[in-house]
Amino acid sequence: MGSRRVRLPGVDEIFRPTAPPPGPAPGPSGNQPGPGRALPERPAPEHAVPEHAVAERAVAGAGPARTVRPDGGRRPTGRQRHDSKITVYISSDELLALEQLRLRLRADHALAADRGRLVREAVAAMIGDFDALGEHSTLVRRLRDTS
Repeated sequence: MGSRRVRLPGVDEIFRPTAPPPGPAPGPSGNQPGPGRALPERPAPEHAVPEHAVAERAVAGAGPARTVRPDGGRRPTGRQRHDSKITVYISSDELLALEQLRLRLRADHALAADRGRLVREAVAAMIGDFDALGEHSTLVRRLRDTS
């Protein structure tokens, strides 16, 4: 008696797009979208502007940085896949400061960034500062002050 192998989903099934493919919406046959897919409210005309190119409009009375996008507020995240990972331990005060920075960037400048992106940007800024200023860089000064 042979053993039965369980079929596991492939990469294409796991990392499938979550947006419906461009084209006409399902007809009156009642076809429902699959998991993770949503039906468009109306089919987009062939000459439609791509979603990422839709202009934002200011919302009156919502503050200077608040805008609403006609597509429901969704925009590309700008996230990238990274090859390597490190673990960094920080104090609770440093984590609180990082989270407050993230929230201030969102509230004051309409910039949404996760903590990982903030850390990557800070590392890139420190490396750039060190490359440009060497001995007189902020990094060297801070490391000397703490030794």
